[in-house]
Amino acid sequence: MVRYMLRLGTLGFGGPVALVGYMYRDLVEERHWISDADYKEGMALAQLMPGPLAAQLAIYLGYVHFRLWGATLVGLAFVLPSFVMVVALGVAYKAYGGISWMQAVFYGVGASVIGIIALSAYKLTTKSIGKDRLLWAIYLVSAGVTIATQSEVIWVFLGAGLLVWAVRGPLKRTGSRLHGLAWAAPLAGSLGLDNVDWQKLGQIGTYFAYAGTFVFGSGLAIVPFLYGGVVKEYAWLTDRQFVDAVAVAMITPGPVVITTGFTGFLTAGFWGAVVAAAATFLPCYLLTVIPAPYFKKHGKQPAVVAFVDGVTAAAVGAIAGAVVVLGQRSIVDLPTAALALATVAVLWRFKKLPEPVVVLAAALIGLVVFPLTVQF
Repeated sequence: MVRYMLRLGTLGFGGPVALVGYMYRDLVEERHWISDADYKEGMALAQLMPGPLAAQLAIYLGYVHFRLWGATLVGLAFVLPSFVMVVALGVAYKAYGGISWMQAVFYGVGASVIGIIALSAYKLTTKSIGKDRLLWAIYLVSAGVTIATQSEVIWVFLGAGLLVWAVRGPLKRTGSRLHGLAWAAPLAGSLGLDNVDWQKLGQIGTYFAYAGTFVFGSGLAIVPFLYGGVVKEYAWLTDRQFVDAVAVAMITPGPVVITTGFTGFLTAGFWGAVVAAAATFLPCYLLTVIPAPYFKKHGKQPAVVAFVDGVTAAAVGAIAGAVVVLGQRSIVDLPTAALALATVAVLWRFKKLPEPVVVLAAALIGLVVFPLTVQF
């Protein structure tokens, strides 16, 4: 299982929906390591809890046969390859970010990412909201609040869940609150701690643990939430850097939420990346292994299902709003607008085309077009 998850984390492109599909194909249908019932229970739990869908499913599948050791090792194996990649890209970004070719790459990639997020928001909307008028109202309010405030407001999420619960059924039990703890382990002896800004690391750990604990929806749901914190509140990154961080997550395999590692690296170097990634994924781990033994018994209660429906509608609305907010920063001229629209058109027409291929093509287009826009 660890070897398989290392491979999937290294080569698994396509986002959370593709990753959970690979797990079903490989572990249930082909290798028969996981039963169909266990897989479906894992999917239900991953959708119920906040955090990245694919990472939580991987953790649960590790838990099925090997309990805590399996959940821990499998979860680390799934996340570690993409973490190493984003740190390496962070080093290159810091070293060469001011050079024109790097700016040109992200000129194209940033626009393409907006197209990808827009298409993802559309798919999530049609799949999650359907024709439910109450969920549509929540969706539109959440999108409007995200656009107006340029950040994700957690109280909109919680309020949406409580509203749908109130409309559809009585609350039978209240959920307990889990606080993620930021931690960092020395991964390389050559990386000293002498110049570490402990105060900033504490802020990073606290903020990303909060994000990992309370952000529902797919991996993209964390994008508007992070924007409100790392750009608007703390000013750790500029608008351009934040869009680049999302782009890095798109062009690397593994969970989209690994963008937190890149963000942490730009903010406070290697240890910032370690703390940001660990603080984001630790709540996800805890929110999977702690309720796992009890989920089969309580996961289908009407009150729980109603609350999750409301939260999901708000999360999808926030993603739709984030398309507008981030698009204002990345769509800066006609070529970038054309790239975003072309990305949507290509992925809509060729549904099996891997997103990284489209992003790579956008990077190559950026290398050609960006110097021309600078000249003119």
